[in-house]
Amino acid sequence: MNLALWQAARQSRDPRFDGLFFIAVKTTGIYCRPICPAPTALEKNVSYFQFAHSAAQQGYRPCIRCRPDSAPGSAAWQGTKTTALRAKQLIDVEQISDCEQLATRLGISSRYLRRLFLQHFGVSVTQYRVFNQCHFAKKLIQETHLPLSHIAFAAGFNSIRRFNDAFSQHLNMSPSKLRKNNNKAQETLTLSLGFRPPYNWHALQRFLAKRLVEPIEWLGDNHYGRTFTYLSCKGAFNAVYIKEKNQFKVNLTIDNTQYLQPVIAQIRRVLDLDADISSIEQHLEKNINGAFKLTNGLRLPGIWSHFEAGIRAILGQQVSVTAAHKLVTQLVNELGEIHGDNVYFPSAENVANSDLSFFKMPQSRKNALHNLAEYCANNPMCTDLDNWLALKGIGPWTINYAKLRGQSDPDILLAGDLGVKKAQALVGHFNEKKCAPFRSYLTFQLWQQL
Repeated sequence: MNLALWQAARQSRDPRFDGLFFIAVKTTGIYCRPICPAPTALEKNVSYFQFAHSAAQQGYRPCIRCRPDSAPGSAAWQGTKTTALRAKQLIDVEQISDCEQLATRLGISSRYLRRLFLQHFGVSVTQYRVFNQCHFAKKLIQETHLPLSHIAFAAGFNSIRRFNDAFSQHLNMSPSKLRKNNNKAQETLTLSLGFRPPYNWHALQRFLAKRLVEPIEWLGDNHYGRTFTYLSCKGAFNAVYIKEKNQFKVNLTIDNTQYLQPVIAQIRRVLDLDADISSIEQHLEKNINGAFKLTNGLRLPGIWSHFEAGIRAILGQQVSVTAAHKLVTQLVNELGEIHGDNVYFPSAENVANSDLSFFKMPQSRKNALHNLAEYCANNPMCTDLDNWLALKGIGPWTINYAKLRGQSDPDILLAGDLGVKKAQALVGHFNEKKCAPFRSYLTFQLWQQL
């Protein structure tokens, strides 16, 4: 905690610190984001908290103007790989709420997990999960027309009564008063997803344009969208970049709101909205020793799933970006799943059951596609991509590419990539190991040099 830095950021409403800390005003009993438009409180009346749930624990309620529930994420994107942060990510993104299940996933005892969580975040696993559910529900209440009953279940509550009790306890307000009388039905949800600047949309747009696979993806001057499948739900989103507000306005359709929270987390990952990019670039700048000039605001363009990223990586082995793009488009046209007006990326089962005869490529490449598809069809919940090494035709480059874009791992240097090698030959010498834990950003910075 750097109190002087937080004080300066509060006074200037610096958007680069949005979500990195929260401000509680003693005289009003409200906690805010550092960018809150409300009049700046006197320093003697202010308390600082690294996490929103810490302010809530002290009895403060969230500001309705700046809405702390809409702040970009923080801790999970600061490069540290502690077990506690990983547990927090699993709760945020995958909605794993059972402590025993979390501990098993992390390979530790539940007792040790509880101790770690309390040490790093000052709350129990259960308290954090419920607060997280309430914050997400608050966002849906203020930004959508979903009925409160739908919101309760979308946020992970098992009953309306439990939802009302938890909301009042953790946010010091009732959901019905926050909603007022807004119960209009709505097929398309519209949500604002914030980020900390700088955000280089034009660089991201150029990268995506070369790899855009129609009709599952679409791209414009200020927007990107795609169809998606998440477990047993399907849907589509369109994200409009709004530079002036440091946010994307996202229109989202989904056929099962039970999966709304992890789907929104996936959209944030795909657009890399939670990166503290200023800190990342400062770290890289310090360790490349002036070898080249960094591109400001460069983000990691994600792919919806690690399976799709793996398939794209196999089709991109030893061919140009243009050739790989044609192959992925061909795969989608032949095996894509059609539901209503939407086309979705082929499922692992579809790829595994196809003879891929429409591809004019070596049989070994088709076998690699089959091997990956069969593995993912039989192990749909496995996220340890290193297991793919046992599959014939899949090597470290393919796995690292899938980690880089399909999981948005921040510390992947594609050392074997031809583009990275060419860029390294063009720039001055530096020790890339010192750029950890942000070597994924280094990879994209190097590609910018070509």
